[in-house]
Amino acid sequence: MNVAAVLSCALLLAIWGLPWSDWLGHFPAHMIRHMGLVAVVAPLIVLGFPRLADPLALSPLAGAVLEFLVVWGFHLPVLHEAAMASPVAFIVEQALFLTVGLVVWAGCVRTGGLAGAGGLLLTSMHMTLLGALLTLSPRVIYALDHASALQEQQLGGMLMLAIGTPIYLIAGLWLVARSLEDTKDETA
Repeated sequence: MNVAAVLSCALLLAIWGLPWSDWLGHFPAHMIRHMGLVAVVAPLIVLGFPRLADPLALSPLAGAVLEFLVVWGFHLPVLHEAAMASPVAFIVEQALFLTVGLVVWAGCVRTGGLAGAGGLLLTSMHMTLLGALLTLSPRVIYALDHASALQEQQLGGMLMLAIGTPIYLIAGLWLVARSLEDTKDETA
């Protein structure tokens, strides 16, 4: 087993096993799990278990659109609150987050080049927009019934920005650099 495979398994245990809600509050814990799955664990699984990820490698654009639909869908108040109220809905949410994360990363890494970079940069843009909306909202979006609910939501949005934006951006730029290097080698 390679380093990426071991790290992905360890991070999955940490994401689902540690008491994030006790440490950070409900919404920041949600965001640690969400971003941990789609932006950290998913690429590690793609790199660590390539045969497992290969069947999930859709086109980068299809993967980015699918992830957009799942991520924004589960951030609608009705679905978000359902996932927090029902263990079954929570498991479905988490499984879908991991699945669409794998689809994006498998497609973008396998395709590589500018198409792969475009998929990651598109994903970065919609994640950044959602993180900004959560951070800058002047009111609580979700049914959190405690005094610090707005602060939790804002912290969750900042975690989304701090984790997702740089990871997708750096990986997208890495694919652009690889593509430019390949082009340079072909012309030499």
